[in-house]
Amino acid sequence: MDLGLSGRVALVGGSSTGLGRAVARELAAEGADVVLCARGEKQLEETRAAIEAETGADVAAVTADLSTLEGVEAAVTGAERAFGRIDILVTNTGGPPAGSFETHDLDTWRSAERLLLESVVELVRRVLPGMKERRWGRIITITSIAVKQPIQNLILSNSLRAAVTGLARTLANDVAPLGITVNNVMPGYTRTQRLEELSGGAPGDETAFEHWTREIPMGRIGRPRELAALVAFLASERASYITGTSVPVDGGWIRSLV
Repeated sequence: MDLGLSGRVALVGGSSTGLGRAVARELAAEGADVVLCARGEKQLEETRAAIEAETGADVAAVTADLSTLEGVEAAVTGAERAFGRIDILVTNTGGPPAGSFETHDLDTWRSAERLLLESVVELVRRVLPGMKERRWGRIITITSIAVKQPIQNLILSNSLRAAVTGLARTLANDVAPLGITVNNVMPGYTRTQRLEELSGGAPGDETAFEHWTREIPMGRIGRPRELAALVAFLASERASYITGTSVPVDGGWIRSLV
């Protein structure tokens, strides 16, 4: 299937590792020009070189902290300097600390809010005018299955990713007449560094993974590329009539009907 991504320009947050890297690679493999963004310069450059070598696509990299206004500005400016515009925005950042309500003070809540919510607001604020002018755009937020079914001990993620979902769903209606779609992708338990951290085990300790696997009808942990394939489709011409959705990639973990 030709997804129609050749010549499109995508900015992918948190793309030096994990889900972001998988998404960036998938978009590049489908012919898009891709701008990577993350905080660690060395890892980011290694990822950029690897994706470019694997796919033959044009790949740029901008070192930036998306939890800051300066970082958002640097990412957008760098993407526009490299390719002239941004057609596809994929918002993605690392997750906030685990813990219950009592374990987080106000500063921790504010830091998580900047990371998960403000980063999305400010990225959209900067890319939307160009999308409106060209009457084409794709905004895809990577949230979590916690939006549909809260996960124990992740109150920060449960709360703030739900706010991102509300933002995206409302924005989708506003910009739909302009050829711009806005969708959320909800990863389930997927083998990434973040999941390793949440497992709380020593290296090689699979106890938490075995527990999570028993909860998943497919009987296994997800792979980053499986989520990336959905993001690439939602970014494509083929998905032009899909907007305002939240789609899980979770092996059936969410038990709700809708």
